[in-house]
Amino acid sequence: VQLQASGGGLVQAGGSLRLSCTDPKRTSSNNGVGWFRQVSGTDREFVASISWNGGSTVLADSVKGRFAISRDRARNTVYLQMNSLNTEDTAVYFCAAGRGSSTSQNSDYYRYWGQGTLVTVSS
Repeated sequence: VQLQASGGGLVQAGGSLRLSCTDPKRTSSNNGVGWFRQVSGTDREFVASISWNGGSTVLADSVKGRFAISRDRARNTVYLQMNSLNTEDTAVYFCAAGRGSSTSQNSDYYRYWGQGTLVTVSS
C-alpha cells in the first residue's frame, strides 16, 4: 500500500485547508484510514479516522467542529477538511491505512503510512 498525502501549506489563522490522501494502487479501499499529526519532538497525535465505506468517522476532541473527514471511494481518496485553523494546528500531517475496515484512534492499528504534508498556520 502506498499512500500519498498532499494539500498542506501556509495559511493564516482562521483559514482553511483540505488535505488529500490518495492510494494510487487502490490497495486500501477496504481499510479504515486515519489522519495523524506530529510536531517535531512530540508524539504523533490522532486527528481523525474513517471506516472503509465512510459510514463511521471519529474526530479528536481538539478538532471537533472545525475538521471533517470524508472519502471518495471512486477516486480512492480520503479528505481532511480543516476550517478555523489556529497556530496549534501547525504540524506535519500523515495519513495511514488501517489493518481492518473500521476506525481507530490508536496509531498501532495503522499498518501503512504515507509521507507527511506540512501545515503551517500563521498568527
